[in-house]
Amino acid sequence: MSDDPANTDQASAEEVRIDPAIVAALYVEHGEELRRFLVGVLRDPQLAADALQATFTKAIESGHTTREETRKGWLFRVAYHEAMAFRRRQAVGDKVVRRAAWTRDTAARPADEPVIRFEAVEVVRQAIAELPPEQQQIVRMRIYEEKTFAVISQELQIPLGTALGRMRTALQRLRKRLEELES
Repeated sequence: MSDDPANTDQASAEEVRIDPAIVAALYVEHGEELRRFLVGVLRDPQLAADALQATFTKAIESGHTTREETRKGWLFRVAYHEAMAFRRRQAVGDKVVRRAAWTRDTAARPADEPVIRFEAVEVVRQAIAELPPEQQQIVRMRIYEEKTFAVISQELQIPLGTALGRMRTALQRLRKRLEELES
């Protein structure tokens, strides 16, 4: 073993994590029950699958802090919090859609609307092109290919949280850039 501090930090981080075999056993034992619980909370099997994946990702990351006799309860608590986070994000998206629907006047459309829409689409495409490649990829997979974050994280072989974080960061950057262009 070398005296390199980076190797020591990496080794200690790996030693602290819970054994993947334990997480796999927890999934086999409680996965289906957790999935049913999440479907009941979220009313959407796909969102429930995403929340279940996020729950077991947290188990891998933080499961070592739990006691063996309380892990089932811990898993359900984490699953509930993940479900609530998904619902909050969904509520924000629904609010944006409702606001956009109310502000749009469908009765009187100007003749140049298709040109304006084309220009707006081009501005958004340009803003997306300015994002870092990993964020562009997430945005394209989610918006254009309509893939779930679970599918995206699986295809890119990254944790679900990383995919969600990249999307959130990309949307923040896009919002800021589009506000700059609008000014």
